[in-house]
Amino acid sequence: MAAESERFFLQGDPTNAAPMAHYMKDRFPFLGVKTPERKRQLRPLLAASRTWSTEALRAAVAELYARPEREYQYAAIDLASARVQQWTLTDMRWLADFVSVKAWWDSVDAWRMVFGRYIARHPADKAAMFDWFFGQDDFWLRRVGITLQLMEKQQTDTAMLARAILADRTTPEFFIQKAIGWALRQYSKTDAAWVRAFMGGP
Repeated sequence: MAAESERFFLQGDPTNAAPMAHYMKDRFPFLGVKTPERKRQLRPLLAASRTWSTEALRAAVAELYARPEREYQYAAIDLASARVQQWTLTDMRWLADFVSVKAWWDSVDAWRMVFGRYIARHPADKAAMFDWFFGQDDFWLRRVGITLQLMEKQQTDTAMLARAILADRTTPEFFIQKAIGWALRQYSKTDAAWVRAFMGGP
């Protein structure tokens, strides 16, 4: 429940904090908890969350994500991902709003993995989810739309992929262009011929 998450605190190494913040362009304060250690410390909370209601999960995700230190955003996303089987499409729409909050590539791409895990379980919801991200003013949301199907392999909707890429093909934003290259490179492992044809190659 939310009260349980409110009693959860990560223990970091202060000597790691400055280098970790610098790696993220000093956009966020860090506690100095590296990923393996964060996951270890989070394990009891994730285990406890198996018995929580959806309302309690929502409250815990929101409470953790609002904390200033960056590791708590990671913890909130870890919690959302761990309980993906419990979320409905309505819950996922609520989670999508977090993409634009404290947005940087690390959190945005971690959220994309949560959405990807959901559509793997609920493929019929993929088109509805894509519409949350496609054509948005916030380029971070559009990045999720471009990379939404990274884990889909043969289940990739190529029309959806093409639509996302073509809408942003001339966008100069670095993180959009990187997303386009990432999505095409990933799908080329499944269908290199489609990617070559899409790019106008022989």
